[in-house]
Amino acid sequence: MTVSREVELKGHIIDSGMMQSCFGIIMDMGGSFEVEEFRIGRSKTEESYARLLVEADDPDQLQSIVHELHQNGANPSDPNDARLEPAPADQVVPKGFYSTTNHPTDIRIDGMWVPVEDIEMDCAVIVERDDDGHPYAYTEVLNAIEEGDMVVTGEAGIRVQPPERPRGSEGAFGFMQGGVSSERPSETTISNIAEAIAETKAEGGDVLAVCGPALIHSGAREDLARLVREGYVDLLSIGNGFAVHDLERDLYGTSLGMDTESLDHPRKGHKHHIYTISEIIRAGGIEQAIEDGLVDSGVMYECVQNDVPYVIAGSIRDDGPLPETITDAVEAQNAIREQAHQADLVLMLSTLLHSVAVGNCLPSTTKTVCVDINPATVTQLLDRGSAQAVGMVTDIGTFVPMLAEHLFDER
Repeated sequence: MTVSREVELKGHIIDSGMMQSCFGIIMDMGGSFEVEEFRIGRSKTEESYARLLVEADDPDQLQSIVHELHQNGANPSDPNDARLEPAPADQVVPKGFYSTTNHPTDIRIDGMWVPVEDIEMDCAVIVERDDDGHPYAYTEVLNAIEEGDMVVTGEAGIRVQPPERPRGSEGAFGFMQGGVSSERPSETTISNIAEAIAETKAEGGDVLAVCGPALIHSGAREDLARLVREGYVDLLSIGNGFAVHDLERDLYGTSLGMDTESLDHPRKGHKHHIYTISEIIRAGGIEQAIEDGLVDSGVMYECVQNDVPYVIAGSIRDDGPLPETITDAVEAQNAIREQAHQADLVLMLSTLLHSVAVGNCLPSTTKTVCVDINPATVTQLLDRGSAQAVGMVTDIGTFVPMLAEHLFDER
């Protein structure tokens, strides 16, 4: 005896690949389906609709299939209200709690669909009510769950809406079709990215730059510093290494002991990074070193001078670290999360670990640009679920100066 459940797909489900993906999920998981209704959108703006009857051999198999379909945007056609259960203790969620994707999500409460605020992947959904009794929902990481929080459990009353692939090339973001290739025309792609940044700023949006030390080593420091100074970077997310090498370049003219202009290795240059950390600690921190005139150039200098917030998230391999480096992992995650929720466009520039950390906190709708010389790094970052992302395989020391040139030429 088989069991069944109806699910619906809405939107540009054909050219986005959503329908094909759902068909594959059902068959790969041993189920079967029947298309009960199918309406094809006949223009670029008209959406398509499909209603499927999904069948499986037993309730557990059906539940597994419906769960996977749900993660890909297929929602039950007969939704009930979401099931809420109280958290039994601090940092403990009820069994069977709903674990979020990074896609826009709605929760059905009192027969109404309520959008989930600050959506990000791998979180629980908490539902509360305001003073007038109206429900609202938001995501919460597991370590922030408090006893008694009303947590969404199961799959009922949850609607996931994956962003769809752009259907045309209109607007500055029309070129963002996902995927990665080192054979794309670099000049054209960088010009499009510059246009996207300019459009974001014109609309009052915020640009977050996530940067690795290679940016300093490759000689792109001054161009990024100018982007900060000219208002094209509103937030900076980095590790201890980036900040140290940026400051080292100011104090000693080297980055990790190498002169980034002559490529020479000065005598005792290998000690410059630890000397830099020592001098900044002696001064009382980055901002105090800048105020005292010890540091007067670079990315960190421009951030301080132009009130651009930065997060320096530490790791177990950090030297020092600098006083501003956040060494508590949970505290660093929360600081990164706050930046990610504020950002409208993210530049991930030659850093895998910090980009993954930021990417984990981003909604799939946030426009994202990933640049690295290693194709595997770019692919891994794009695979984290954003449909509004473009990847570019190139030297970061080439990319940042060209990006700055395009932005300043456009003004």
